[in-house]
Amino acid sequence: MTRRIPLIPTLLVALAIAAMIALGIWQIRRAHEKEAMLTRFAAAEHLPAVVWPTAPTADKDLPLFRQASANCLEIIGRPVVIAGHNRAGETGYSHRADCRTGAEGPGMHVDLGWSRDPNAKVAFTGGPMVGQIAPDKQHRMRLISAVGLGGLEASAPASPADVPNNHRSYAVQWFAFALTALVIYVLALRGRWRGAAK
Repeated sequence: MTRRIPLIPTLLVALAIAAMIALGIWQIRRAHEKEAMLTRFAAAEHLPAVVWPTAPTADKDLPLFRQASANCLEIIGRPVVIAGHNRAGETGYSHRADCRTGAEGPGMHVDLGWSRDPNAKVAFTGGPMVGQIAPDKQHRMRLISAVGLGGLEASAPASPADVPNNHRSYAVQWFAFALTALVIYVLALRGRWRGAAK
């Protein structure tokens, strides 16, 4: 008996497996890119301080994890309170706000400091600031003040170690999906051939 391999199902499975392998290879490439970026971030912590960018900056050129100085002309609106840590690692609340930095430009999002009380009164209304430029999902970057402002304690600085790099595990998952699909299809073919032989 000739064991025939069905053309269309085999083609569809082959295309699916090829796509999964391609996604796995892409994730490996992304892992290399992320590792290079994390190396740059680690080096940035030891570079000289910069001035907070006053013009829009491309994401790849953001001076993340650099020490920086800035001038908050005034706080815009009310500070936002989110869960955070102080420099001793204690859990509490970080107080963040938007600052006006000039008549034009992107402005600045700042972490004014930390407190145990989410309703703590923050007396800071603006002025010179120094601190660390950290990644921010909503604002792209924020300045974490090196000292607590307006009666707050200093918030914990950001660390490149906190930037996730899961691309290698994603690659392993895609390769595992491809292998699983191949095994399942081979078993399905064997079952079909055995059924046809009876």
